[in-house]
Amino acid sequence: MPIIKSAIKQMKQNRKKRAQRLPYKTRMKTSVKMVLELSKEGKSDEAKKALREAYSLIDTACKKHILPPNTAARRKSRLANAVNDLGKKSA
Repeated sequence: MPIIKSAIKQMKQNRKKRAQRLPYKTRMKTSVKMVLELSKEGKSDEAKKALREAYSLIDTACKKHILPPNTAARRKSRLANAVNDLGKKSA
């Protein structure tokens, strides 16, 4: 536990910020997992719908500084590749 007054305040601020950011991060992670599961199962149409939602959640997390911009871009790219590979396998 911090002893200095400014450190105590910073700890309180960090807890509050974490509590505010956590729901965005968990929703994003579950959405990403859902897209990957659907692509593994071979459900192309459902994966594309879930991909749209995942893109939106990743962009929101990036906008709220939960994810760095390059990380967000990398995750979106990997999801798109997973869904596109699914389309190639089924064709």
